[in-house]
Amino acid sequence: MLNFTIRRIILVMLVALTVSVIAFFLVRLSGDLATALAGEDANAQEIADIKKIYGLDRPLIVQYADWLLNALRGDFGASLYFPETVGELVAMRLPTTLLLAFSGLVVSLLIGIPFGVIAALKPDSWVDRISMSIAVAGQAIPTFWMGLMLMVLFGLILRLTPISGDESWQHFILPAFTLGYYSTPPIMRLTRSGMLEVLSADYVRTAYAKGLKPLRVLFKHALRNAVIPVVALASVQFGHMLSGAIVIESVFAMQGIGYLAWESILRNDIAVIQAILLIVCLFYVGLTFISDLLNAWLDPRIRVS
Repeated sequence: MLNFTIRRIILVMLVALTVSVIAFFLVRLSGDLATALAGEDANAQEIADIKKIYGLDRPLIVQYADWLLNALRGDFGASLYFPETVGELVAMRLPTTLLLAFSGLVVSLLIGIPFGVIAALKPDSWVDRISMSIAVAGQAIPTFWMGLMLMVLFGLILRLTPISGDESWQHFILPAFTLGYYSTPPIMRLTRSGMLEVLSADYVRTAYAKGLKPLRVLFKHALRNAVIPVVALASVQFGHMLSGAIVIESVFAMQGIGYLAWESILRNDIAVIQAILLIVCLFYVGLTFISDLLNAWLDPRIRVS
């Protein structure tokens, strides 16, 4: 397990370095930053002054090295629009998005895994068809439309939950369900297919033949092996929720990094865009690393191979 972990750490560091390069140069490929900062009506001298002020006249590799060294110290530069520094902005907005994404992941797991298991236990039954219908509906319904309908039903008609803001845990109920339900279908389908495969395996039939209790066989022998790909998928879904939270945050007026990214794109706030790109991508890398370790712990064959 130690050798497996060391190899994964080296791989993660290489991927993180690649991500930093992409996050830096992707913004540069979008156009001339000096012209965007100076405005469309700026003359050549004003653009040249902007380049000198922000160091855009230096070679790109020098700009990247300087930006990366500062980012490693937690200094992502100054925002062009907000009074706070980029680091302070991200620190203020990130907890909201993390809590929203985590809540959405919990919702998708609580719905997807049980329904996937039940569908696998009774394949081609009415339970299976209902489960698959839920999965299809989850991917067919746009998140913004579902969020608006939930706001109307539970917030305006029934008055059970708040419909906007992020001041308390009640404000996260509707956004978390909206975000989580959209990610439920792949988890449900993967759980169902994994359980169908595992339930027909020899070791599961042997466990039943030994007289073990059905629930023990189901949870200790079958589900533990069937859930391995779900762990990897859940980490990817969590990353999708972080990057896709911009729609949910906009609908429910939540001040997270998704909405901050949208504001920064509209205002050409380059430093904020670069920082959010880097941080979200690093979360992807970190979550993939954690899922690899969890899968290796659940299935020794992975770390041996």
